[in-house]
Amino acid sequence: MTTNNRINSITIVGGGSAGWMAATALATYLGKGASIRLIESEEIGIVGVGEASVPHIRLFNGQWLGIDEAEFVKRTQGTIKLGIQFNDWGRIGDSYIHGFGAIGRAMGPLPFHQFWLKLFQSGRAAPIGAYTPQTVMAPQGKFAPRDHNAAPGTPLADIAYAYHFDATLYARYLRELAEQRGVQRIEGKIVGVQQRAEDGHIESLTLESGQVVDGELFIDCSGFRGLLIEQTLKTGYVDWSHWLPCDSALAVPSASVDPITPYTRASAQKAGWQWRIPLQHRIGNGYVYSSKYISDDEAAATLLANLDSEALGEPRQLRFTTGMRRKFWNKNVVALGLASGFLEPLESTSIYLAQSGITRLLSMFPQRDFNPLLMERYNQESAFEYERVRDFLILHYNATERNDTPFWDYCRTMSIPDSLREAVDLFRADGRYFRNGDDFFALPSWVQVMLGQGIVPQSYHPIVDEMPEAKIIEQVEGMERMLAHAVAAMPTHQEWINRYWKAPAP
Repeated sequence: MTTNNRINSITIVGGGSAGWMAATALATYLGKGASIRLIESEEIGIVGVGEASVPHIRLFNGQWLGIDEAEFVKRTQGTIKLGIQFNDWGRIGDSYIHGFGAIGRAMGPLPFHQFWLKLFQSGRAAPIGAYTPQTVMAPQGKFAPRDHNAAPGTPLADIAYAYHFDATLYARYLRELAEQRGVQRIEGKIVGVQQRAEDGHIESLTLESGQVVDGELFIDCSGFRGLLIEQTLKTGYVDWSHWLPCDSALAVPSASVDPITPYTRASAQKAGWQWRIPLQHRIGNGYVYSSKYISDDEAAATLLANLDSEALGEPRQLRFTTGMRRKFWNKNVVALGLASGFLEPLESTSIYLAQSGITRLLSMFPQRDFNPLLMERYNQESAFEYERVRDFLILHYNATERNDTPFWDYCRTMSIPDSLREAVDLFRADGRYFRNGDDFFALPSWVQVMLGQGIVPQSYHPIVDEMPEAKIIEQVEGMERMLAHAVAAMPTHQEWINRYWKAPAP
C-alpha cells in the first residue's frame, strides 16, 4: 500500500513582496492540495522602499501567475524600466546606460559587438549604446513594447523591459490574489518557535495571542532577521562586505516630475551611489553607502541635496551586510527574499532573486521526507546564482579609475574573486565573454558595463577579419540607422503611460 507522503501544510513567515509572491505562486500551482497560511504583523511592517526590477518579472507575473500587465502597472503606480543609467562610475563625468535586450544582431557564430569593435577601434562606429533599442529609447524618453513592422528575431520585434513600482502596493495586490486563491492570512507577532526533538525540524510557531500555527514546510520571508533560517536554525551567513563594502542605505520619496523617465538612475557619490526610481505618483530616491567612509548625517545631506524635486518625508535608514545564507534550504525551512541574503540594489536583482527562489522551490518541491538530494541541489543552484550576481555587482565598483575619495580608492584596488578576474581579463584581451551556465546576466549586460566603465578590449575576435569589411560596415551602420529611425517614430514613455496604464491618484 502506498503511503501518502505529500506535504499538506505550508506556513509562510512574513509578508511583504517576497512573502506574498511565494503565497500567490504556491496557491496557483498547489491548488487545493495544500493548506497555505501566511503570518504577518502590521506592527512590524515591511522594508519596501520602492522597487526597480528586471524583465524576468514579466514572465513571473504574466505567464506564471496570470496577472494582467495593465492592472499590475496601475495598481502599483508603475512605470517602465528600459535599463539603468550609470553616472560618474568609471570616471567623474562618465555616463552610460546598461539596457535590457540584445546588442545588434549576431553575425554568424560571433556576437554583434565583435564586429562593432573593429570599427569602433578605428573611429568608424558610434558608442555601443547606439545599437540596442533600449539604450536608444531611454535617453529620448521613448517607449513601445514592440515595432509591429519589425521582422521576427530582430531587436525591435519584442523589446525587453521591466518596471518601476511601489513594493508595498505590489505586496497588497498580491495579497488580494493569494487570498482569492485560498491562502489564509494570520495577523500576529511570533513569540516562540517549536522544533521536533528528533531532527530539529520546525514543528510549530506560537503567536503573541497564544495561537499555535503548525506546518510541514515553512517559508521564511521575515527579512534581514531570518527568524527561522538564522535565529532558530543557526544556518550561518557568508559575508561579502569586503567586496561589496556598502552597509547602509537612506531612502526618501520626492514629488513626481514630468516627464517620467523610463530608466533607473544610479549616480556614484563620495562613498557609494544614489538611486532614482520614477513612479507615477512619486520618485523613489536613496543613497547606498559605506558607513566606514561617510557619516549618516553627511549621507542624508548628500541625498537630500541631490533630489530633483521636493522631499516627501525624512530619509529612512536601513543597515545590511551583503552576502548569503550558508544554506537557503535548511531542514524544513526555505528562506526567500532578504531572509536568504542581501545583494545591494545596484542592478535591481532583489525581486528577481526571490522569484527565482520561488520557481526553484516549485521545481524541486519536496515530499514530507525532505529528500536531502533535492535540498542540496536547491542550495547549490541558489548559491551559484548569488555568486554570479555578486561578481557582476563587484565589477561596477572595481572597474573604475576613480581615486578621488578613500571609498573609490579602496574599490579600485581591492582584490576580486578569481571568477570575475578571469571574465575581465578575457574581455580586455579581445572582447570575449563566456556565460557561465545559468548565469542570470548574459553577454549584453557584461559587455555594456565593462565598456561603460572603461574596460576596452585591446583587439577583437580573429574571425572578424575574415569577413569583408564592407559587409561589416553595412551591418553596423544599418543597425544604427534602423534603430534611430524606429525609435524616432515611437510615442514617449509619458504618452504610453497616459494612454494605456494611467494609475488613479493615490
